[in-house]
Amino acid sequence: MKNILFTITIALLTISLKGIAQQTPATAQKEAITIEGAVAHLGNGEVIENSLIMFEGGKITFVGDAKTRIARKGSRIDAKGKHLYPGFITTCASLGLIEVDAVRASNDKDEIGNIIPHVRSLIAYNAESKVVESMRPNGVLLGQISPKGGTISGTSSIMQFDAWNWEDAVVKTDDGIHLNWPDSFRREYSSARQDRRLVPNKEYQNKIVEIVHFFNNAAAYGNGAATSINPAFEATQGLFQGTQKLYVYANSEKEIVDAITHTKNLGVKKVVLVGGYHAYKVTDFLKQHQIPVLVSAPHNLPVSEDDDYDLPFRLPKLLTEAGLLVAIQNVNAKNFQNRNLPFYAGQLVQHGLPKEKALQLITENPGKILGIDENYGT
Repeated sequence: MKNILFTITIALLTISLKGIAQQTPATAQKEAITIEGAVAHLGNGEVIENSLIMFEGGKITFVGDAKTRIARKGSRIDAKGKHLYPGFITTCASLGLIEVDAVRASNDKDEIGNIIPHVRSLIAYNAESKVVESMRPNGVLLGQISPKGGTISGTSSIMQFDAWNWEDAVVKTDDGIHLNWPDSFRREYSSARQDRRLVPNKEYQNKIVEIVHFFNNAAAYGNGAATSINPAFEATQGLFQGTQKLYVYANSEKEIVDAITHTKNLGVKKVVLVGGYHAYKVTDFLKQHQIPVLVSAPHNLPVSEDDDYDLPFRLPKLLTEAGLLVAIQNVNAKNFQNRNLPFYAGQLVQHGLPKEKALQLITENPGKILGIDENYGT
């Protein structure tokens, strides 16, 4: 009797543990699959009302109209009345680098040092993170994982979120370096007026000089015969060769112009603006230099008292209509909120951006900006 009770107890525990176990990465696709009848939103602005989609060996092999005369392969899924979307792509995220904000041991997103381009998010990425797992049910299937903090935070990599470890997850290794441009103004509290006001940052020019000095030395290191390896300088060589992108975090009109002008003059081939709260004021300048924008997510309040109450909601639309390549990032919010990416796009629709254009901001456009659009985003 005791043995029977023990066996039943173990069986029940096994069932309950299986129910709460982490998501298991999918096995290799063994059979072709055909999905027919769904409304397919391709992510590039096109919609197929009655679609036929086939994939084999883990890759999409056909996308077209269901009326197409072509042999269906493998098992068939009738998806009439349903909608199909590409996987959403998040950018400038720290997913897999931090688990619990209050537990320092689980936080690898901000390393010691101010200029540390040689710090790589790749090898610190935790594919078993519970936060990463929460992305996939909402359609966020891959993202750019980037370090945070300091002036030069480090080097990011692009990972897919259905993996056993970082080697299994990596889509693109060391895709770019992240630079936090200094603030030209800072907030100062006045006890006399009982308020906070913006005042010029006296250290602004000094911080720019520090950045320029580093990049000049890094360029000289790459051009000369170095007697020893400098990890920081070594990590930046892709910026001058065009194999990596520089992601510059800047928001005010002056900061944006200064950041783009200085980095281009320093020989950086590819620059991406991150944030860009006042980018709508310098759209001609950004178009001239062909600068894509990873704009902040719309679930934010206006920064200044004089701003329109709905500026954060309309900003992606303003930049898109100006002819810029735009995608959404969520760097200022909590890490887990990256799963809200489709809701951010939905908010933009309510503020005037066409639905398929809004979808592009979380599918095709981030794929293009990250340089992975050949295989991802549409």
